[in-house]
Amino acid sequence: MEGGARDSPTTFMTSYPESVHFLYSLGNEIRTVKLGLERIRDLLATLGNPQRSFRTVHIAGTNGKGSVAAMVASALRAAGHRTGLYTSPHLVEPTERIRVDGNRISEEHFARTFDAVHHAALRMQRLGDLEFHPTYFETVTAMGFHAFRELGVEIAVVETGLGGRLDATNVIEPELAIVTRIDYDHEAWLGNSIEAIAWEKGGILKSGTPAVFGPQRPEALGILRQRAAELGIHPVEAASWTIHDLELRPDGSRFVLRRNGEEIPIVCPLAGAHQIENALTAVTALKELGLRAEEIRRGIARTRWPGRLERVREEPEVILDGAHNPGAMRELAAHIRRFYGGRKVWLLYGSMRDKSLDEIAGILAPVADHIVLTQIDSDRALRPVVLKKLFDHGAVEMAEDIEDGLEIVLEAAPEDVVFVTGSLLLVGEVRKRLVG
Repeated sequence: MEGGARDSPTTFMTSYPESVHFLYSLGNEIRTVKLGLERIRDLLATLGNPQRSFRTVHIAGTNGKGSVAAMVASALRAAGHRTGLYTSPHLVEPTERIRVDGNRISEEHFARTFDAVHHAALRMQRLGDLEFHPTYFETVTAMGFHAFRELGVEIAVVETGLGGRLDATNVIEPELAIVTRIDYDHEAWLGNSIEAIAWEKGGILKSGTPAVFGPQRPEALGILRQRAAELGIHPVEAASWTIHDLELRPDGSRFVLRRNGEEIPIVCPLAGAHQIENALTAVTALKELGLRAEEIRRGIARTRWPGRLERVREEPEVILDGAHNPGAMRELAAHIRRFYGGRKVWLLYGSMRDKSLDEIAGILAPVADHIVLTQIDSDRALRPVVLKKLFDHGAVEMAEDIEDGLEIVLEAAPEDVVFVTGSLLLVGEVRKRLVG
C-alpha cells in the first residue's frame, strides 16, 4: 500500500540518499535539539495534521521504551490491527524509524515522504511562518505521521525521542500513555535529578488519557503519581501483576503473569532480565487497550528488536547491545555475570561524550577480561585515548576505528564471547558488517 495523496501537485525527485544527506546536514538530533512544540505543530497543520488520522499510543522513559514499543506494536498486529511504529534512533538506516506492520518503509517511500515534509517547511519559511527549517527529529517525526496516514495505519505506537513534555512527538492525543523505567540520561536537557527527569518524562501525561507506569525508582514514581493526580488520571501500574514460574535463559525468558484471577503465560524472545520488566509493562498496556490474553501472548512471542542483547555470530559468540547509560549498563553487566561468568569476555566499546562515563566504566570493567576501545564516526564521540583513562583495567587496548576494533575482538578464541556496546551507532555499524 504505497499510494496516497501528495501535499502538493508539484512532483519532486529527491532520491533516498539525497533525503538522508539533507537530514544529516540538519545536525545531530541530540546536539541540535530545540525542545518545544510550536514548530512541529505548525508544520503538521500545514500537512493537514496527519497525526489525527490514526489512533496512537505514546511511550516515554529512559530505559526499555523501545522494547516496550516493539512488544506493544507486535501484539497489536497479532490482534489484527494495521500498526505503525515510530522509534529512534536507528541502527543502520533511517527507514528503521518508521515501520508499518513490522516492516520499515521503503527507501522510495521515505524519500517521497521527505519531499512532502521538506517542501512544506520551505513554503512556510518563504511565507514567514517558520524562522528556520525544522530539526532532524522534528522533520522525521512529521514524516512518520505523514507516512502512517498515507499507508492507512489504524493505530501507531510512538516513542519519544528526548524527554517527553517538549518532545516533538508530544503533539499527539494518544488513547494511552506509557512511562517505562526512568534513570539518568541526557541530564543537560532533562535535569540532574531523577525527580527532574521524571517530571519531564511525565509530560506526556494528559487529562482524560489513561496511563500505564512501568516499575520505577520510588523517587520517580512519586513524581509520576503527582503529575497524574494533578491531571485527574488514575494510572495502572505494571507492579499490579505478580510473576510466577520464571525461567530466564540467555536468549529470553518464560514466565506467568497473574492479576485479579487472570493468568497470562509469556514467552519473551528478547534477552536480558530487564526484558521481563519491559514485558510486564507491555502486558499492562495491552490489557488497557482491550487485547485478549491470547493476542498478547502471541504478539510478545513474535517481538523482534535488533541490537539489544542480540546474538549475531558464533565462534566467537558476538552479542550486540545498545546500552548507553548507567541503568542499561547495569543490566548488561548483570546479564554477563549470570550467563557468561565461566567464559572469557571481550568488550568492544565506544561512546559519545555526553554520558556518565566514569560510572559506566566502573560498571563494565569488572565483567570484562579484555577491553577494546574504539572511535565512533561522530563529532560527539570520545577518542579511545580519552576513554582509556576512565577504565581501571589491566587489559585495555585502543583501535583507531570500528573496523580495526572489530578485527581485534574477532581474534577471540571460539569459546570466548564478545559484547559490542556503548552506543547504538557503534552497534549499528558492527551489525551492518556482520549481518548486512
